[in-house]
Amino acid sequence: MSEFKLTTVEEFEAATNRLLETGAKVGADSWQMRVKNQTPHCKFGESGMCCRICSMGPCRITPKAPRGICGCDVHGIVGRNFLRFTSGGSATHSDHGREIAHTLYEASADGNYKVKDPEKLLRLAAEFGVETEGRDIYDIAHEVAETGLMEYGKPFGTLVFPKRAPQHTQEIWEREEILPRAIDREVSCSMHMTHMGNSSKPEALIRQALRSGLSDGWGGSMMGTEFSDVLFGTPKEIDTEANLGVMVEENVNIVVHGHDPSLSEMICEYADSKEMIDYAKSMGAQGITVSGVCCTSNEVAMRRGIPMAGNFLQQENVVLTGACEAIVVDVQCIFPALGPLSRCFHTKFITTSPIAQMPDSDFIRFNSKTAGENAKLIVKTAIENFKNRNKDLVYIPQMKQKATVGFSVEQIEKKLDTVTNSHVDVTGTMMPLIDCVKSGVLRGAVAMVGCNNPKVRPDAAHIELMKKLIANDIILVVSGCSAQAAAKAGLMDKRAKEFCGAGLKRVCELVDIPPVLHMGSCVDISRMMVLAARIAKDSGWNISQIPLVGCAPEWMSEKAVSIGNYVVATGIDTYLGVEPYAYGSSEVDGLLKGGIRDWVEAAYTVEHDIDKLGDMMIERIEEKRTALGI
Repeated sequence: MSEFKLTTVEEFEAATNRLLETGAKVGADSWQMRVKNQTPHCKFGESGMCCRICSMGPCRITPKAPRGICGCDVHGIVGRNFLRFTSGGSATHSDHGREIAHTLYEASADGNYKVKDPEKLLRLAAEFGVETEGRDIYDIAHEVAETGLMEYGKPFGTLVFPKRAPQHTQEIWEREEILPRAIDREVSCSMHMTHMGNSSKPEALIRQALRSGLSDGWGGSMMGTEFSDVLFGTPKEIDTEANLGVMVEENVNIVVHGHDPSLSEMICEYADSKEMIDYAKSMGAQGITVSGVCCTSNEVAMRRGIPMAGNFLQQENVVLTGACEAIVVDVQCIFPALGPLSRCFHTKFITTSPIAQMPDSDFIRFNSKTAGENAKLIVKTAIENFKNRNKDLVYIPQMKQKATVGFSVEQIEKKLDTVTNSHVDVTGTMMPLIDCVKSGVLRGAVAMVGCNNPKVRPDAAHIELMKKLIANDIILVVSGCSAQAAAKAGLMDKRAKEFCGAGLKRVCELVDIPPVLHMGSCVDISRMMVLAARIAKDSGWNISQIPLVGCAPEWMSEKAVSIGNYVVATGIDTYLGVEPYAYGSSEVDGLLKGGIRDWVEAAYTVEHDIDKLGDMMIERIEEKRTALGI
C-alpha cells in the first residue's frame, strides 16, 4: 500500500499554471490577470473612509478634510460602511433561506420535492408551535414552511431559533439589545440607520451590525440549513473525492456552482437517470459526471457523495480544462467572467436565477414548480454539447484526494454515541467530546470557514493553519471554501490522522473520523452555532468559555462579515487573515478588536502572518483551558 501524502499548494498552483497556458491559447483572461490590473487597491475604500451614501459627495476623509460635507467624521463613515457591508451579507444568506422555505412549501408526495427527513420536520414543528397530531406530513411541512417564512417579516416579538442558545447567551443578547427581531427588519433597519442624516455613532452602528448578523446565523441561515435537511436529508457520513481530477475526460461533465441546493439536487437526480445516461452514450460519451464548485458543491457532496471539483478561486479552472460541457449556476459567488471565458471554449454557461443574471450566459429560469423539466433540459443541453469539444484544448489535472464528509450535528452525535466512556449509557450527548477536552486529549476546537481571497495565497492559509492546529491536538470543524481546501489537500481523508498530535490521532482512531470535519456549506455555519450551544449546555460552560475559536483566514464577501458578526456575537472569538474595511477608524477598529468583548464576551483578531495567526488561536484556546481549570 502506497504511503498517504497530502497534496500541496505548490501542486495546486502548478496545475493552475498549466490550465492558464490553455487559456492564453484562446485569449481568455483570468482572475490572476485582473488582480494585477486592479492593484494597488484604493486605500480610502480599503480603510472604510469613503462615503457614497448621498450625492453631496462622495466624501473622503483626509487630514485636510476630517469631516464629510454633512459633518460626519471618520468614525461614523467607517461604522456606517461596516453596517451596510454586514446587512448585504445578512440579506444574501437569509434570502437563500427564504427560497428553501418556499421550496418546502411546494413539497408534495407526488411533486418534484419530497420530505426526506420527517423526524427533523416534526422537531421543527414543535419549535414553531405547529400541531402535528393526526396530520399528513405534507400538511405539517406546509405550515412549518409558512411559519418559517413569517420569521422574515413578523411585526412583533423576536426570532424563534435564538431560543436554542444557552440561557446565558440569550440574556446577553437581550441586555445588549441585539436579539434579532424579524429577519428582514434587521436588514431594513440597517439600511435606514445608515441613510444620510441618521446614525453616525460607532457604538450604535456596531450593535446593529451584530444584530443583523445574528438575524442571519440564528435566523435566515439556520432556516436554510434546517429546511434543506428536511427536503434533501440531514447529512450523514459519506465518502467522496475532491480536486479537478474528479472530472472525467470520457464523460459529459456538468459542474454545479453557487449555493442553493434546490437546483443542484434536481440536476443530480436527472444526471443519474438511465434515460440521460443512455442519451449521453448515444452522443459518444461514456457517461455523465456531475461535480461541484463552492457551496452548491458542499451541499451535494454531503448528501450524495458528488465530488468537489474546487472552491471559489477554482471556478474558472473547471472551464479551462476544456472538458466542461456546462457550468450551471444558481446564486452567489459566481464570477461574471465565466460568461466570456466559456465562449472561449465549448462550455455552456447556464444561469438559472433571476437574482443572478449575467451577460454571455444561457438563462434557463428555475423554480420549484417546474424543477423537473428545468433540470432535465439543463442535463440534456450539456449532453448535446459534448460533440462540440475541441479535443486539442482538453487537459484535466490528474490530482484528487479522498474525503469523508457529512458531519452534521446529528452525525457527530451519532459518532459520539459509539464511543465507550464514563457516559456509555447516555446517548444524544456531547459529553464524550467534552471529556476529551477536559482530560487534555483534545486541547480544543477551531471552526474554520470562509472564502478564498487573492490577497492571501489561495488555499495556503486554510491548509497550513489546519496542519498546524491538528498537530497541536486541536480538532477542526469546517465549511464552505475552507472545507474544499481541506478536501483537496487530503485533510478530510481518515488517513490524515498521521499528521495529528497523539491525542487527536487517538480520537480519530477511536471515533473513526478524519481530523477535519466537514459540516457543509456557508449557511451551515449555523450548524456550528447549534453544536456550540449543545456543548455549552452539556458541559455547564458558557459558550465564551469553551476552548473554541472561529477563523476565516481568506474571507472576501459581505456574507463573511455577517457570519463573523454572528459568530462573535454568539461568544466565539474570531480570527481573520484579511483586514475588514474598518481600520480607518480607531473607534470602530477598537470596538471590533476589543470593545465588543464587554458586550458579547468575544471579539475579532486580525493577523496577516498566517503562522502567527495560528499561534494566537492556540494561545487563546490554552487561555480558555486555564480559566476553566482544565
